[in-house]
Amino acid sequence: MIISASTDYREAARRRVPPFLFHYADGGAYAERTLARNESDLLDIALRQRVLRDVEKLDTSLDIFGETMSMPVGIAPIGLGGMYARRGEVQAVKAATEKNIPYTLSTVSICPIEEVQAASARPIWFQLYVLRDRAFMRNALERAQAAGVKVLVFTVDMPVPGARYRDLRSGMSGPRGPLRRYLQAMLHPKWAWDVGLHGRPHDLGNISAYLGKPTGLADYIGWLGANFDPSISWKDLEWIRDFWKGSIVIKGILDPEDARDAVRFGADGIVVSNHGGRQLDGVLSTARALPPIADAVKGDIKIIADGGIRSGLDVVRMLALGADMTLLGRVYLYALAVGGHAGVSHLLTLIEKEMRVAMALTGCRTIAEIDRSALV
Repeated sequence: MIISASTDYREAARRRVPPFLFHYADGGAYAERTLARNESDLLDIALRQRVLRDVEKLDTSLDIFGETMSMPVGIAPIGLGGMYARRGEVQAVKAATEKNIPYTLSTVSICPIEEVQAASARPIWFQLYVLRDRAFMRNALERAQAAGVKVLVFTVDMPVPGARYRDLRSGMSGPRGPLRRYLQAMLHPKWAWDVGLHGRPHDLGNISAYLGKPTGLADYIGWLGANFDPSISWKDLEWIRDFWKGSIVIKGILDPEDARDAVRFGADGIVVSNHGGRQLDGVLSTARALPPIADAVKGDIKIIADGGIRSGLDVVRMLALGADMTLLGRVYLYALAVGGHAGVSHLLTLIEKEMRVAMALTGCRTIAEIDRSALV
């Protein structure tokens, strides 16, 4: 029985999916210190319990980027989501839509933009990397706008890929990777039947649509490695700002000065994020990076935070530290792997219930009331 989103779903996912997929979702860069601190530093944030505050009526809703959502939570972009359940991105977006929260589709998703947007009753968000292939970027932006996407999440903290040693050990990359992945799949027959056999095609939908041919997992590592652009700077993003008609969110901000640059650039929002500890190991956890960034730009730009969020209490902690909204990453992927659409829906229900308990016991009746006064 799933009781805890942070432990039960993770352990169930570890048993269900092949190791190369579990460790791709679960791992971080180098020694994974930042990955661990994302969670531990957030857990160390003490909430200030209040009593007799009349919390009979709680409102968890939020208006942001012209949208109303049921709670200040969205689904973060994670590559290869469609490998964790049959057409996984479609199952996840259906759960998010039912809960009236945004779903962010990764550039390197299995299901293409059009398939995922067609499954959602509200506009999805779309994440895009800074890539050398500007023609691909323009193609992706055009397709996203044509599908009705209103919010572009632009990831800027991957000029080069981080060293993820778990991927080498697990078979996601490295020598004999394809053979190791095949053997692992055979040892997980439920996943092999549901996803391996019936979840096809397993190509990278958005890249395949651009190249006009299937692109599989083997192409994923090579294509990304060849296309990351370490020469990118703010001026190189100006054409995207001018081209894109909706809101632009810059993802991967950890420094107050970079946050100020995002304001000067004209972005509508930022995501305070260290890429889930998957890029530069040793940087600040999101919980520690967030307060000085909020002090620098709160009110000038919308602040979204991810990294280490495993419960509704963690959502309230991030809001109290200065975020306007949060994104769920690994924890949603675990739930997707275990239960597909139903798993993600159940996880979101848990998150909302935990949020309500935390709000009631800190005396916060609305999301706007959650600030640093809710912390010890």
